[in-house]
Amino acid sequence: MHLLWMGLYHGFAMFWETLWALVLGFGISAALQVFVSKEKMTRLFGQTNLKTMLLATGLGAASSSCSYAAVAAGRSAFQKGAALTVALAFMFASTNLVVELGAVLWLLMGWHFVLAEIIGAFVLIGLMWLFMSIFFPKNLEQEARNHAENVTEGCGHDHPPSHHSGEADAVRGKWTHLANAFWMDWRMLWKEIIGGFLIAGFLAALVPADWWKAFFLNSGPDWLRLIENAAVGPIVAVASFVCSVGNIPLASLLWANGISFGGVISFIYGDLIVIPIIFIYRKYFGGRAAFYITIILYLSMVVAALINDLVFNALGLIPHGARPESAIEHATFNWNYTAWLDVVAIAVALWLLFLRLRQDRHQPLPM
Repeated sequence: MHLLWMGLYHGFAMFWETLWALVLGFGISAALQVFVSKEKMTRLFGQTNLKTMLLATGLGAASSSCSYAAVAAGRSAFQKGAALTVALAFMFASTNLVVELGAVLWLLMGWHFVLAEIIGAFVLIGLMWLFMSIFFPKNLEQEARNHAENVTEGCGHDHPPSHHSGEADAVRGKWTHLANAFWMDWRMLWKEIIGGFLIAGFLAALVPADWWKAFFLNSGPDWLRLIENAAVGPIVAVASFVCSVGNIPLASLLWANGISFGGVISFIYGDLIVIPIIFIYRKYFGGRAAFYITIILYLSMVVAALINDLVFNALGLIPHGARPESAIEHATFNWNYTAWLDVVAIAVALWLLFLRLRQDRHQPLPM
């Protein structure tokens, strides 16, 4: 019972310390979503070139989705004629280049990791584009498209790929529209966020620090350690079953217990190859396409993390010396500036909830 209590305490204390950053990130993201519709996105992804890849990356970053919603939106774009590589770039950006992830990452681990995560995301998308052009069979994309067009709706973890419609834009005020986008993001992501904090909390309570140090190489040739840590990072993400923002508390725990800089980055990127997502790939695109997509994404994560590690080390941007204590292990409930920020954040969130509920009451009943 003591370990159960400590796991819950660590997880919820860390959630309390980052609540204001989550609300801030979701608020900024919702403001971006007010001006971008996913229906318009899907008409712009027809060919794989630099313009469409950059556009998909930018719009994905603005859309702010959990991994499951990102896959659903990517499948929708693919069905409507988007190139598969462009759809994958959109999926990755909508989970790994979003504001709330950067806010929590900065708060828990520092600006070095935020910069590395952003730069590495663009490197990963470029590598994924290269690997798709080399290794993905040419005839398999049409096979996957046919499969996506015929697949039935209703995956258990699917989320609506759009936050709003054209008709809603004509009648909603800008604040009500922002409130709807804000709470739709929370509705999509709350399980992943809470799950991430709880898993990290229980790992902090149950798993000795020596276990993590034994799992990741901490000695031997530097090149071997870098490769092993980067390769193992996404595998830990697969085992943890959490995604996007939910990965960050556990990433802080891994960093505190010996994983390399590149290993942290590859772990954060692993949200699009967790086991449930792989099953969704198989359902949406077929077994062969799912296999290639998973392998290519994994290789892209590992190589991008290695490049990040080498470049940041050469520039002297990797934090050295004694590792800081894991935030998830030492989170507490204190009445300090964080508590005041959380109170303000809760007030803003409740106000946006009021706007959303008021709008729901004024909507006509369906005929």
